[in-house]
Amino acid sequence: MGYILLFLIGFGLSVTGGVTLIAYMNFLPAGVSWTEYFLFVSGRLECYFLPVGLFLMTFVVYSFPHRS
Repeated sequence: MGYILLFLIGFGLSVTGGVTLIAYMNFLPAGVSWTEYFLFVSGRLECYFLPVGLFLMTFVVYSFPHRS
């Protein structure tokens, strides 16, 4: 049951981080360059949820004990 909970936490973090990155892409049509966008995103804590969530999901999937 713990593996499922960790996977769902990782999934939620990934969704939150991905939606945040997409939402911040609305700055691009306003005249912000890609360099300025990546500098802005690198300073925001919620944008780090995507890689953390992906890592957590990958960890859970590959460490789950498989029964043969």
